[in-house]
Order: sequence, then C-alpha cells, then structure tokens
Amino acid sequence: MRFQHFSFLAMGGPCSLQLFAPDDHSLRRAAAAAQAEVQRIEAKYSRYRDDSVVSRINASAGNAQGIEVDPETAALLDYAAAAHEQSDGLFDATSGVLRRAWDFKARKLPQQSQLDALLPLVGWDKLQWQRPRLVLPLKGMELDFGGFGKEYAADRAAAALIASGVSDALVELGGDIRVLGPQPDGKPWRVGIRHPRAPDLPVAGVELRGGAIASSGDYERYFELGGRRYSHILDPRSGWPIEGLASVSVLAEQCLVAGTATTIAMLKGAQGRQWLEELGLPWMTVDAGGQVEGSIATAAPEPHELSS
Repeated sequence: MRFQHFSFLAMGGPCSLQLFAPDDHSLRRAAAAAQAEVQRIEAKYSRYRDDSVVSRINASAGNAQGIEVDPETAALLDYAAAAHEQSDGLFDATSGVLRRAWDFKARKLPQQSQLDALLPLVGWDKLQWQRPRLVLPLKGMELDFGGFGKEYAADRAAAALIASGVSDALVELGGDIRVLGPQPDGKPWRVGIRHPRAPDLPVAGVELRGGAIASSGDYERYFELGGRRYSHILDPRSGWPIEGLASVSVLAEQCLVAGTATTIAMLKGAQGRQWLEELGLPWMTVDAGGQVEGSIATAAPEPHELSS
C-alpha cells in the first residue's frame, strides 16, 4: 500500500490530503478527483465570484420573482434552514451582510448606525424558500455559505475519494478534518486541537478511525482594542461579536454537522456548553480564561500531528 501527502490552496487557506492506495497512479488519480471537487464547490458557492450560484442569488435580492436553484443548492438551503431553527435563529446564512460594517484588518469598530442600517437585511425568516424557488425580498439582502461551505467541501472531497476506490484517507481543509477509516495497519489518525490563545500549540488530541472533527474560535479573524477581543463571529441579532467561549471543537460523522455545531455553540456563548451537552456529540470548549471542558480526550498530541 502506497502513501502520499498532497497539499493545495482552496477555500481561503491551506488544504491537504493524506491517502493510502495500491499504487502511485491510484494515489494521484484519487487526489486529483478530491481536489477538483473542492475547487468545484468553491467556484459554485464563493461570494467572491460574479459567476457563482451565491452571487446570482444575491443579485436577485429585491426581485419578487426570485431565482430557481439546482438540487445541490436546494439541499444546502434546506440544511441552512434546519440549522437556523435548531439554533434558535443564531445560525443565520443571511448575516454575512454585517461584514460590510466590520474591517478587521483596520482594527476599527463600526458605528452603531452602520449596524442599525444592516440589521433589517438580516433574518432567515425573511426569505421565501419553496423548492426550487428562493426569494430574497429586500434589495441588499445576501446569502453567504461561508458558515458551512468548507465543511461541506470536506465531506464531498471524502466522497470523491471513496468513488476513486480510496478507503484510508484524511482530508483537511483549513483546519476542518474528515477521516475515511483508520490507517491500513489499523492505527487511528491522531489529530491535535489548537489552543485558541496559542494556535501553534495543541490543547488536546483525539484519535480518529472515521468521521470528522471541526473547530471554531475567536482566533480565526479578530482584533483587540481597549483590552477587548473582537472576533469575526457576529451575533445576527446585534451585529456585534459574540463573547464567552474562545474555541469549540466537535466530533461527528460528517464535517458539515461538526462545523455547524461548533459555530452554534460559539454563538450561544455562555450557554454553548449546555447546548453541546444536550446535542450529544463529543465536544470540547476553551473559554476566554483558558478553562477546558468537554467529553473529548484531553491528552496532548505530539508536535508533528495534524491540527484542527
């Protein structure tokens, strides 16, 4: 059995594939298929591309006729609707418009008037969604799949590997990980979980023989001002960054589910731990004071291991 590690850039960051296959040709063919699937999803749902489905949806905002979407997009919209309901409205794919008021590179706080002007455009319950037609009723409204697109791509890359005959692999897209089976010798994949205040260091480690792990935290995009940390995870009700938890990691069968769970828990702040406990998936949180809690094993991994 041959092994190879492939690296590439997609979804705004570094990605990698670790594969076992019978020969080099099979390795390259499977890796190419998985990478192509990631790039397909990025092109289809990127808000940075004028020709993407998301851009076409957003361009239709204010048009009472709306737009018809394909089955894959419809399934993702159904998923976003379910996540919105199960999060009591906190997971909201329309909240991306709030980024217009936030400039994390300039380390500048928005004026409340800026947020007040955008908040009427936020609200999944404002959408009119009946397969296959979607209506964004207010001009200026937007959908943003950034809250789950990368995790969905990890799952789809894993599906491409399976279709290529690979049964032992690890897919990593910007820290979100999907695993196919253990390694051929039966050993699990070791994954380290980043410390939110020292992202180059692991705070915990897990062993995976399948499934996925995703992490979310206030360390991904943020700035500090006046002794307070302002992260990119914004409360759709107020437009301001959440507070309470510094990072959340969740294990699930699908990376999409794991990633959504981490985001919802972050958005719930102090109530995030209780929500995760009720959800029933393995989890770990680190609060702003560095306290670690949760059911995920806390054995520190070796420095060379992967990080989520």
